[in-house]
Amino acid sequence: MLRQIEGSQAVAEAVAACRPEVVCAYPISPQTHIVEALSRLVSAKKLTPCEYLNVESEFAAMSACIGASAAGARVYTATASQGLLYMTEALFNASGLGLPIVMTVANRAIGAPINIWNDHSDSMSQRDSGWIQLYAETNQEAADLHVQAYALAEELSLPVMVCMDGFVLTHAFERVDLPARERVDAFLPPYEPRQVLDPGDPVSIGAMVGPEAFTEVRYLLHARHLQALDRIPAIARSFEDAFGRRSGGLVRGYRVQDADTVVLALGSVLGTVKDVVDELRGQGRRIGVAALTTFRPFPFAAVRELLGRARRIVVLERAFSVGVGGIVSADVRTALPEAAIATVVAGLGGRPVTKAALHRVLAAEPEPLTFLDLDRELVGRELARSAERRRSGPAAENMLRDLAGGN
Repeated sequence: MLRQIEGSQAVAEAVAACRPEVVCAYPISPQTHIVEALSRLVSAKKLTPCEYLNVESEFAAMSACIGASAAGARVYTATASQGLLYMTEALFNASGLGLPIVMTVANRAIGAPINIWNDHSDSMSQRDSGWIQLYAETNQEAADLHVQAYALAEELSLPVMVCMDGFVLTHAFERVDLPARERVDAFLPPYEPRQVLDPGDPVSIGAMVGPEAFTEVRYLLHARHLQALDRIPAIARSFEDAFGRRSGGLVRGYRVQDADTVVLALGSVLGTVKDVVDELRGQGRRIGVAALTTFRPFPFAAVRELLGRARRIVVLERAFSVGVGGIVSADVRTALPEAAIATVVAGLGGRPVTKAALHRVLAAEPEPLTFLDLDRELVGRELARSAERRRSGPAAENMLRDLAGGN
């Protein structure tokens, strides 16, 4: 059903169509509207049977998800930013136990300093936690990815994060074709757990494993991620057959067939990048876009196939590894070791990624590492201040005063 709807509400409706039996919720902006919408559906008996658990923290939310999933329930939660970091220990437990939990991450910057706006530093920080990570370009894709996430998680017994840009998507109103529950029922089979705590057949889940088998246990998680590289595109094709639209997959191209330069990006910034590419194509530039939907597991073969003919690849990232540089870029370099690859870090803490800025960076040969729209004068002043005096004060507050024209 086509509706003009807020992104968070669309995700809540899509999750409800998947019929979770337990929803564990601790609100944190910008995911709050998702769990609020689900609470209203549960209280109105529009999502039943479902137990809605208000917990005291994000760590408790993931811990409750682990318990409910181990007991055989289809479960869901959502978080963002510091909330995702707070549940880090439990994230590794969920993946190590092979529990098919689905979680929305409404991407938001990590402090300090405090920042509630969008970038990808939260989910990128958990790239080695053993969770599959899928990134949505639009609210339509965000809704669709949750349906596919349950199918993938339960088939492979792996947890899945569906990442959508906080505020940019979660609070934006768009036309979304919401999947009807009857059609989701036909697409998503009833949950049959691969492992379950059953009093009638007692087992231990999460027991101590020593050196004699720990490598093999960890490798099994890796092997299942490799299986996901086959199952993700297959589930996306099945979804297209069932619902009549393309969503998800590993990586997809836009105007890449004859492109000398390809910009690779994740999330909602892809819309702006595509507009810039269309404008540059009008100027005779052979340039295209690669939209990366699956970041973990990283689709090395698919990236090679899509980008192998490009002369130059520009990876646009909404997070970076301090002291190193690009995060996604490192994986792209592994996939294409002979390619000329540049990293452009953009949109940190919600800074707009404008068409004008992208035109500037794509007009020249980008440096190996570029920070889009970086105010070097502002940074230089703070570096000089800290070199001049030992007690130079907090850097963030100093730079804010500089921007305001203070002393």
